[in-house]
Amino acid sequence: MTPAHHTVLAFDFGDKRVGVACGNTLLRQAQPLKTLAVQGEARFTAIAALIREWQPAELVVGVPFHPDGAEHDNTRRARRFARQLAGRFHLPVREVDERYTTTEAHAAGARGDALDAASAAIILAQHFEHTSTGTAP
Repeated sequence: MTPAHHTVLAFDFGDKRVGVACGNTLLRQAQPLKTLAVQGEARFTAIAALIREWQPAELVVGVPFHPDGAEHDNTRRARRFARQLAGRFHLPVREVDERYTTTEAHAAGARGDALDAASAAIILAQHFEHTSTGTAP
């Protein structure tokens, strides 16, 4: 059973980098945390350390789609990443449509490594918005 208010970690998945954001269901605010620029097993080792530190009750993964809603290779990669997180860490993993989050983060002034973490924060904010209104992300 998850507590009434809990911490959530969100991920903006990419082949080379993964942006990470954190927030909690009490304040429903998302903050960029960091960008992981590691691949393979090192990526999951870094995520495991973040999970130990933040003790989230759930995880959120941004899943990209074409503007018309069609899936592409990165859609499948992000969904695979979400399944890997669920399998490795035994936490609920929610998927959020991440179309335009990088564009939004860039427009807000995020650059370089901060861009991926800022995108993850937008993904988490969308998750909070949709869960508070009861609509599916």
